[in-house]
Amino acid sequence: MDLRARAAGHNLPLGIVLITAAFFCAAAMSALSKAASGVPPLLLLFLQYGISFLVFVPAAAKEGRTNLKTQHVWLQLFRSLAGSICQLLFFIAVGSIPLLDSVLLSNAAPLFIPVVVYVWFRKAVQPVVWISLLIGLAGIVMIIKPGPQMFHNPASLIALLAGLFSALALVATNRLAETEPPVRILIYNFGFSTLLLVPVCVWAWKPLAGKDWLLLLGVGLFYALTQYLIIRAYRYASATELSPFNYTVVVFSGILGWWLFGNVPDAVAVLGTVLICAGGILSIEAGHAEGHGHAFGSGHWMPHWKLARPKLNSANP
Repeated sequence: MDLRARAAGHNLPLGIVLITAAFFCAAAMSALSKAASGVPPLLLLFLQYGISFLVFVPAAAKEGRTNLKTQHVWLQLFRSLAGSICQLLFFIAVGSIPLLDSVLLSNAAPLFIPVVVYVWFRKAVQPVVWISLLIGLAGIVMIIKPGPQMFHNPASLIALLAGLFSALALVATNRLAETEPPVRILIYNFGFSTLLLVPVCVWAWKPLAGKDWLLLLGVGLFYALTQYLIIRAYRYASATELSPFNYTVVVFSGILGWWLFGNVPDAVAVLGTVLICAGGILSIEAGHAEGHGHAFGSGHWMPHWKLARPKLNSANP
């Protein structure tokens, strides 16, 4: 896989197809992780990152050792920790609540990003962004359904907390993107996460059936494919153009949840889903650049990918 950033020219339809395919893969990965709910979440997380690391090693090898050196080790480490915690919390939550709810809440990063950006960079939050957050918050309340039952099954809150860590990972990714190319960010992310999880994987290890191994392999491959397709998509279109399509992961997750697990959302859940998606899209469109693009903290790398501008004909200025 040649992942070196290069000007590819503007092609919005192709960008939309690629970003939609990326979030279909994200939904498929989530469905497989729910099907593998009998596997310890820490083990699932380790194999997801380990498989993705191996998939991207050839691309990293092409870059050479010199191009893989980073001057932001601590930020790379922070991004890996935030992303790993996001994924771990999602794996814990998805086993107890419908696939749609877990994916929706863990992808609520755009609703947290304005607050994260304010705390991190002291950038003011525009009034329209506050409105988007209130819209999203109303949807979250409809999905979580606050009440005593949350103390018996806090899975919805755990999935929402995953969304917060996704926001932290996303902002860190975009910060890294100012100086780091895509392959370097991904290889450090997968590599750090894999190494950090080795000790806990040894502790959480248990024998797995053949079916579980197939599910885990699928989780790792779909996760790696999600990252690759996101990178490809942002070569052909801008973050502003593609960000609204991030929430196709919710549509795909709803379909897979109904087809594979028989999860049918009620009217309140559907309304909550619409409000969270609307609030998230409005926050992305009206907020800071740090909020563009997300998939479990994946982020995007637009600062490096300047789209080729068409040459103007001298006769038609």
